[in-house]
Order: sequence, then structure tokens, then C-alpha cells
Amino acid sequence: MRGTLRLGRREFGADEPVIMAIVNRTPDSFYDQGATFRDGPALDRVEEAVAQGAAIVDIGGVKAGPGDEVTAEEEARRTVGFVAEVRRRFPDVVISVDTWRHDVAEAVCEAGADLLNDAWGGVDPKLAEVAARYGAGLVCTHAGGAEPRTRPHRVAYEDVMADILDVTLGLAERALALGVRRDGIMIDPGHDFGKNTRHSLEATRRLGEMAETGWPVLVSLSNKDFVGETIDKPVKERLIGTLATTAVSAWLGARVYRVHEVAETRQVLEMVASIAGHRPPAVARRGLA
Repeated sequence: MRGTLRLGRREFGADEPVIMAIVNRTPDSFYDQGATFRDGPALDRVEEAVAQGAAIVDIGGVKAGPGDEVTAEEEARRTVGFVAEVRRRFPDVVISVDTWRHDVAEAVCEAGADLLNDAWGGVDPKLAEVAARYGAGLVCTHAGGAEPRTRPHRVAYEDVMADILDVTLGLAERALALGVRRDGIMIDPGHDFGKNTRHSLEATRRLGEMAETGWPVLVSLSNKDFVGETIDKPVKERLIGTLATTAVSAWLGARVYRVHEVAETRQVLEMVASIAGHRPPAVARRGLA
């Protein structure tokens, strides 16, 4: 049964799609190559994303892929002060932080973060304890047992969705037992994380199985490698493939969408919601005059 999702000061109904805008505080992001590494451009990005319809901003201090080592101290330096400033300027926006480290999670929650986006599948078991202690939400992700910042190599599953469900539901139930609020827990199939392109496509095709569990499903699809490989396009030419995948995910029951392009994603989600009967058309004049 789909229920209300409560994050920070916001509540989202069962049929209300939620956009999470990516704000990278890294100099080496695969998508923007450090465009929002400095505070000024990053704050501009938050303002633009909120104006375009993002309810959540997801702040990350370490890029997902391999690269230079980023210590917990450096990750905190990139994120904690920025979280505090976003909290001051945008009191109603939901602030998410993309981290797998419990000590960074504690620092950002102290600074005002509402949600911990654990993209590496509970590799640090103390992170869920932090979410419980601060009343923060938690994203429980399937990463196929991969170590943080590693790429998949000859990974195989007997049944990829069965594995996704086993891991994410286990993480969600553990978080609930630790005291994380049920209405603040989401599950994420982890596209590209510990998966090849065929695995990510199957995870998308079978996303309804995750939605049927009753836990809110978050998808992070934006410009990812599985999109690029499927349509053979480089990073900057993956928007159409991303939006197609977003529409399918919305139809199959996803609720939260972690994205680079907010305005385009919003149009797709509004169209799908209207087709599904959850949202009236913004304008309905045709055939009525």
C-alpha cells in the first residue's frame, strides 16, 4: 500500500511524483565536470532547481566513479557548510546528502540535512543509525555488494530483481528496526551500481515489483551509462533516453526521481500522471468552446 512520504517539512502524497535535483560539490563529476564545485554556482543551481520544481536537492561531495581519493574530512568540508547555507536560504526544501559514511552523515544532519542517500547499499552499517538518531530519511540502495567508487566487472545475478528486492527490503527493515521513520525510507534499485547495462534494463522493466512492496521507490537514471550504452550516446546526448526511462519508471510506480534536468523531467512526470489519471490537465479547452 502506497502511503505518504514525509521528508523534512514536506509531505508527499501517494500519487505525487517527487523530483530530486543533483548538486555535485565535486571537481570531477562525470556529468558537469565540476560546474557546481564552488559555492556560488552551486547555490545558483539550487535556486534554479527549486524554481523549476525540485522538492529535494541531493548534495554530493564524492563522485560515484573511481578517481582521486576523497577522505571523510574532505567530503565533509565540501558538504557540511553548504548544507547549512542551503538550509538558511531555502528553509522548505528537502536537503539530501549523497554519502555512505556515517561520520559525514552525522555532520550534515547537524547542519540541517533531512535525508541520507546511501547509494552504496549500507556498506557502513552505522549510517542508518545516524538517520534514526536525527529523524532523517534514508535511501536504501542495491549496489550488488560493490565497494564504494568501483565499477562492475563481470558481475552476474541468477535473478537481478530478486537480488535487488532481497537487499533493499532487508536494508529498509533494518532501518525501521533501528528507529528510522517508516514514512522516510525509500528503496532504490541502483541503476549502474554493481550492474551491467542488461541488468539495469531488466531492473527498469521489472520496477513494478519494487513498487508493489509498498516502500517508496527512488530511481537515479539521469544520463547514466546504461542509457548511453543502450542508445550509443555520450554523456551530453543522453537526455532523450533518460526521459524515456523516466516515463517508463513513472508508469511502473517510481515516486522519486534523482535528476540533472529538472524542467524536462517535470514535464514528463506531469504527462504520465495525467495519463494515469492522477493529475488533471493544466488547461482543457479543446472541444469545449
